[in-house]
Amino acid sequence: MQSIWQKTGVGDFKYHVGISSLTQVASRDDRVCVLNILGGESSEVTPVSHAYSGGNVVFGTAPGKCGAVLETPIGDIPVYNNVRDGLAAGHRFNSGVVYLPPSAARDGVAELIRVNPDLRKIFIITEKISVHDAREIRAMGQHNGIDIFGANGLGVADSWNQVRIGGALGGDKPGDSLRPGSIAIFSNSGGFSTTIAQYLRMAGWGTTTVVSSGKDVYIHFAAPEFAFALANDARSKAAVLYCEPGGYYELDAHFNKPVVACVVGRWKSTLTRAVGHAGAMAGGSDDALAKERWFMEKFGVEAIFTPENPVVSAKGALVTNIAHIPAALTAVMRANATMPDFAAEGNLALKPWFGSDEGLDLPAELRLPVVEALAPYSEQVALLNTQIGSVVPRQAMKDASGASQMDAKTQVSSLHGTSMLDAAKLPFESNIALALLHDIGGENDCKLIAPAVAACINLHGRPELAAAQASREAGNAPNAVLAAAAAIVGPKCQEAARSALKFMLERFHAAGLGTEFGASLGESFDVEAVDAADHPGLTCETPDARAEALIAGVEDRGGRSVFLRWLMTLPGHPTEDAVLAAISATLAWGPLMRKRISRLTAEGLPWWLRLFGTLIGASADAGHHESCRFCGITERDLLGRLSLGEISFAALLGRVPDADDLFAFQTLVGLLLTNGPGAISAQGAKGAVSADGPEQPERVQLNKALIGFLTHTGYAHGGNGYEGIAYLNEQFKASGLKDPSAKDHGINLKALAARAVEQYAQYKSAKKTAGSLDIAKLPGVNHPVFKDKPVNFDPREVFIAKLFEERGETNVFHAFYRALVQQLFDAGVSRNVYCVNIDAVIAALLLKMLWKPLQAGEIGERDLETAAFTIFLYPRMLGCAAEIDDHLNRGRNMDTRTQASQCRFVV
Repeated sequence: MQSIWQKTGVGDFKYHVGISSLTQVASRDDRVCVLNILGGESSEVTPVSHAYSGGNVVFGTAPGKCGAVLETPIGDIPVYNNVRDGLAAGHRFNSGVVYLPPSAARDGVAELIRVNPDLRKIFIITEKISVHDAREIRAMGQHNGIDIFGANGLGVADSWNQVRIGGALGGDKPGDSLRPGSIAIFSNSGGFSTTIAQYLRMAGWGTTTVVSSGKDVYIHFAAPEFAFALANDARSKAAVLYCEPGGYYELDAHFNKPVVACVVGRWKSTLTRAVGHAGAMAGGSDDALAKERWFMEKFGVEAIFTPENPVVSAKGALVTNIAHIPAALTAVMRANATMPDFAAEGNLALKPWFGSDEGLDLPAELRLPVVEALAPYSEQVALLNTQIGSVVPRQAMKDASGASQMDAKTQVSSLHGTSMLDAAKLPFESNIALALLHDIGGENDCKLIAPAVAACINLHGRPELAAAQASREAGNAPNAVLAAAAAIVGPKCQEAARSALKFMLERFHAAGLGTEFGASLGESFDVEAVDAADHPGLTCETPDARAEALIAGVEDRGGRSVFLRWLMTLPGHPTEDAVLAAISATLAWGPLMRKRISRLTAEGLPWWLRLFGTLIGASADAGHHESCRFCGITERDLLGRLSLGEISFAALLGRVPDADDLFAFQTLVGLLLTNGPGAISAQGAKGAVSADGPEQPERVQLNKALIGFLTHTGYAHGGNGYEGIAYLNEQFKASGLKDPSAKDHGINLKALAARAVEQYAQYKSAKKTAGSLDIAKLPGVNHPVFKDKPVNFDPREVFIAKLFEERGETNVFHAFYRALVQQLFDAGVSRNVYCVNIDAVIAALLLKMLWKPLQAGEIGERDLETAAFTIFLYPRMLGCAAEIDDHLNRGRNMDTRTQASQCRFVV
């Protein structure tokens, strides 16, 4: 390529360059006109530039807004419809700044040149100007002897003169970064122009002129022009260049002063089109690697400078990381016998004002020391450190969730980052912790959650049971039965517990119970340091039997709580509300200190625990609730021995499960926690919160929101609900099957599947013969995502099958489904082997638990349907509680509504 640079000297150009020194780029004599001065970016940036420069903007333009002004710290800037009107008003300027949209930039430049003979410089902030318009801008500037900077730049600044023209170099306080010194900066990136200046200042180097060249295809004031102006600036002893791929400007630049060049963007060489700052088609001979070679040849170095390999020459150094610029510059200037401009002011290494090791025992090199912030931030940080829990910004939550999500590829949902496949391996208590505390919790959490929930399950003599039983006897579905009970667990039921919880959180935080509590459980904490004055009814004069039973349950399970330990030291006898508050505070403390949950979430825990216990209890007929027994389980065993999974199973089926049934039940709970934010049940829950106004949480009633979930849940939920169980029951009811978990069940599954396929084929044929297109599909077979392969698999079904195989467990219903999809293919009913989907797994697990009581006549088919429905309600109430809590913390008022424009009338 023939260079445009004449070999006779650094200042001979084949084109017009009016600026001969960096001192002329931005001076105190410059007067500026800003086009589109009232635009979004200009209205923020121009006042800062104007004040920093001592008032260099004489007027601006904004069509149709003549007479308006732009307020600045040192006075108003007048606004006119166009440049001519401003000149006619007596204003004079030599520099124009263009903030116009890309399509209007060329005309704006033309207007500046046409009407103002005094014009000498134009600074174009606009990005993505078309190449055609850029060429015309270039031609107009050359024809009229005007220097143009940009486009897609942040203008220029001069630290010595304290002048900034066009753009936000130096940010809102330019003087903080632009300290006078001896280094000029030329950068393709506007943002990094300021960053580099700040890096240099920390290392003792000040700046002269900073030029943000921009990185559109056309760079009007480019590296060759910069090198020429640098050579004639006595203030500038060296320069820093920040370069990106695209263009040959750097190749044509000849420097007679030391230079540190930072070349970035190697990754762009693999692209085939311009992106962002690429400036030209990537992948050519002007990519990052090519530019690195150009500079190494210019500087006479053979490697890139790094702190470990400090390769420099007196001419300069090449770096690929802006953090290495200060060290490289210092080394280059040392080779030129030149010291820094002033003493180093520090470094830009990470100096965190906040820090948390999340309870991990990190090695010293990874444990970042927290430093005290500068004033006034130090006072603000100290105030923030007194805040308990996280604060989530309000945002639109229509069809969105901060709690659950669905992976469209795998169809596996997750709750607070835990997939439902992993949740399927957790006990009921851990899934409660996951829903409300955003963590699955540890062993001690489970020992606290179980008795806290279990204490609310036996509803003997309580109005919640009377309401649920009346609803049940009226023939209502299980969700309506539970809703009747939930309606009674209202705000007043938890006022005392919530008040006690707030008191404990504040007093223990003030006493210094820190984040280490999660690891030590507060066993070494001095509870006497907690101020117990004015405690709101935490104790009473006479023993509270329910409180004592709950405390005994925690002790029997081996649960530990520093809050309970403190409560026991107070005079009098703890109340049931205080004990529940202490348990809740223990559960919430770690997540609060790690900012995993908000204070609002923590304060709702007692209410949630009571609601969960009430709903589990209400699902059992009133005959199972006795004075000191529930489903035949003594109160001591209920609170102090059995797991929540065992208790919940008993509530449904009237007996404590064996190990296999318990595992199947807990697997179901994990699988069904959430179906993602679009589920009808989740929408009902969030809609109830939104209707109350989540931005005013004191108005939101958790029980009403839970009723919203219940009213939006029906028989079709839970993996086709009853349909899958009914189908399996139909196939097996005459088989003589006694135990679905027996390996020697004696059922010929292939023959059973063949008979089912034959029946289905005949059904389809009869439907088609009758001309009907309404052909029912087999429940649990096929999936719209996992199809079209010779053999198809639902990864969730595969996961569960492997999980039970590892345990050595058999489920004949699940095995039947696998035989069924193969037989459908073998018989030619399906064109490939369908997958067994997760709905089939749910049906198989449910029927396995219900088969023996069904065969024994303990439950009928109607009871089977009710049990299948209710089993689904247990886990989904946890998932919907997470959605309610998320919406309460994050959502805006009435933000689940559908816009009127998206609604339609159907005829």
